[in-house]
Amino acid sequence: MKEKFTDIVVLTDNRYVNPLEINDYNKTVLLEDQLVVYALKNEGLKVKRLSWDDADFDWSLTHYILFRTTWDYFDRFTEFSKWLNTVSKQTKLLNSEAIIRWNIDKHYLLDIQKAGVHIAETQFIEKGSQTSLEELHTKFNWSQTVLKPCISGAARHTYKLNSENIQDHEALFKELIAQEAFMLQPFQHKIVTEGEISMMVFNGQFTHAILKKAKAGDFRVQDDFGGSVHDYKPTTEEIEFAENAVKACFEMPIYARVDIFTDNNNKIALAELELIEPELWFRHNHDAATILAKAIKQKF
Repeated sequence: MKEKFTDIVVLTDNRYVNPLEINDYNKTVLLEDQLVVYALKNEGLKVKRLSWDDADFDWSLTHYILFRTTWDYFDRFTEFSKWLNTVSKQTKLLNSEAIIRWNIDKHYLLDIQKAGVHIAETQFIEKGSQTSLEELHTKFNWSQTVLKPCISGAARHTYKLNSENIQDHEALFKELIAQEAFMLQPFQHKIVTEGEISMMVFNGQFTHAILKKAKAGDFRVQDDFGGSVHDYKPTTEEIEFAENAVKACFEMPIYARVDIFTDNNNKIALAELELIEPELWFRHNHDAATILAKAIKQKF
């Protein structure tokens, strides 16, 4: 039987299509996706929810693909990149292929900075570099830093460095930098003491925010590492900062998560601009899913 045309596919990864184990984490993933699916259906759209690597679906039979919980793409980046290249020729992506490829690599922060948005102080270390961590710390007079890959997620290969442990990481760094580019940033103390704010922006409009805090003794705010999430009411200045960061993109993304913090100089700074598959905490604001769905409906 011929497959019917679908207005939009909400993308996940194969772990979350029909998970065998229903734990609290999977329940949250399913809830987040369901809120988006219901909002889209309420706009009269025909919706499917599929894994991005579904080999049985004909991707030319949908108007749009909406990236949501594709949280394995950075672990399967070569495969994902080939799939992205193929599927972008068959249908339209939200966000677009161009903005996804730009946002995958943290070098995009340099473009945002050039557009006038204050970012975290960052030194990019290109693949194949022969420099050492000690040389970099000496050159920039940094005593505590955070090292992370330019293409990453969920704090993969993210390390907090200081004078006491830097030598322990030199061999690992030499191995890693031979394979991919990294970024080195001075440790931001207020992320630990105050947390990191995630600002949700849909089609240029701020909707809601949450505050992420690291657990005691850690610096990573992700819940994967014991971080906690709290409702947060941002200031007017923080809202303007988030919306301006989105406007700095070369095209307007339909959804964005703007992660900000107060830096060591007491200035609002951009940590990351998440435009591919960010957690958007629709469960904290169901209306945001409706705002996203209405913005997508306008594209038809």
